[in-house]
Amino acid sequence: MESFKDYNFSDEINSALDALKYHEPTKTQQACLHALLEGKDVAVEAQTGSGKTLAFGLTILQKLLDSQAHSQNEQAADSSHPHALVLCPTRELAEQVTYQLQLLARRIANTKILAVFGGVAIAPQLSSLKHPPAVIVGTPGRLMDIAMQGRLSFKGLKTLVLDEADRMLDMGFEDQVDWLLKAINDQAQGVQTLLFSATFGGNIQSLSAQYQKDAQTIQVDDGRTHQHIEQTAYKVLANRRAYAVAALLSEHQPESAIVFCQRKQEVVELHQQLQEDGFGVVQLQGDMEQFERSNAVLLFSADCANVLVATDVAARGLDIPSVDLVINYSISDDLDTHTHRVGRTGRAGLKGKAITLIDDTDETKLIGFNAQLPSDIPVKSGLALRFHKNRIREPQYVGVQIDAGKKQKISKGDILGALAKNAHVPAKDIGKIHVSSHRSFAAIKIRSVKRTLLMFRESKVKGKRLRAKKLV
Repeated sequence: MESFKDYNFSDEINSALDALKYHEPTKTQQACLHALLEGKDVAVEAQTGSGKTLAFGLTILQKLLDSQAHSQNEQAADSSHPHALVLCPTRELAEQVTYQLQLLARRIANTKILAVFGGVAIAPQLSSLKHPPAVIVGTPGRLMDIAMQGRLSFKGLKTLVLDEADRMLDMGFEDQVDWLLKAINDQAQGVQTLLFSATFGGNIQSLSAQYQKDAQTIQVDDGRTHQHIEQTAYKVLANRRAYAVAALLSEHQPESAIVFCQRKQEVVELHQQLQEDGFGVVQLQGDMEQFERSNAVLLFSADCANVLVATDVAARGLDIPSVDLVINYSISDDLDTHTHRVGRTGRAGLKGKAITLIDDTDETKLIGFNAQLPSDIPVKSGLALRFHKNRIREPQYVGVQIDAGKKQKISKGDILGALAKNAHVPAKDIGKIHVSSHRSFAAIKIRSVKRTLLMFRESKVKGKRLRAKKLV
């Protein structure tokens, strides 16, 4: 297996890769990096999120360093002469690519990477262009507007990247892309043009044929299967994480959700806060007694609590069914753990959602995950999240614990029969029944809990008086 050390990157880039914990290139990166670094025009067909941003980012920055080694003043000659230009179809992707390149360039002095996109005031972007940007990442429409005003020259351009080219054309940017590519051809010489697309339809092939020179086409099937999981990250203040969890739960109203925390104390504190907020919540962490942990899993799996706050003990090895929503209260230390957490939703081909809360200190981890995941996790601002107490989803059932089990010759049928005959509980009000050695459990809908407890106080089951109580 290849390592990034095999590509002879500069010390600055290798240091950044180590800091980001990028050690082994993805299949897509292995397929295209050698050709990219050799300066060839390349057209890559690969899934979104397969590591393409890192591939062209490494190429751009290594070429920038090589160029600076030959001419220290090349970038300072004219503030409107970017070394590289990356075209993206959307503002969100432009922001994401800019951020990833900024992380990669942290060890390279005086390297400005600027995002330029529509939907916001143009004046601040024009002001930023007065200072020499080494790399501009932008959307076609806004870049065209700026170039037409004479505020952006492509004279010194060395690398052009068309990211998610198929999506750009699908969104109706064909005219703007065509205008920009013609302007670049007119102004710059020897530009390396890199095209990345999830599909290679006729329009993409035509684009490549017209604007790339002897392009090497690379098609990558990375063998990954896309789970039906929608992943999102929200950037929040560290002291607002609990509020963000409550807001997300009230917004999405999942029938079941797991909130993963890194530390046991986080679990305890968040569990208490969500209880005070009014959620049906249980906790699972290492300091709990085994019977407490068993009860928590039982209540959650039987829909007697629809929120489970847990450490990574709940990420694997527990009999918990697929859930509607996973929230990472704190991001995991490694991708394997993150994958196990997220895998609690979207099982068996079902759709699922996973949300990760991050702050400034977590962003490097997220970028590292994105380099290895089938799809990048988009980042949204958590400032707009609002908790609505009147939108809390109540659990379907209440857990009733019965102080008798298999050792007392009690079976599921005995409990079900007593509930139906003696307590007159409708069958649709009876959920999961579980019988262990010395205790039993029954999930009962709220409207039938009183008659259930009354039945155990006043009636016998198989000739025995059994004590029962609500589990909370």
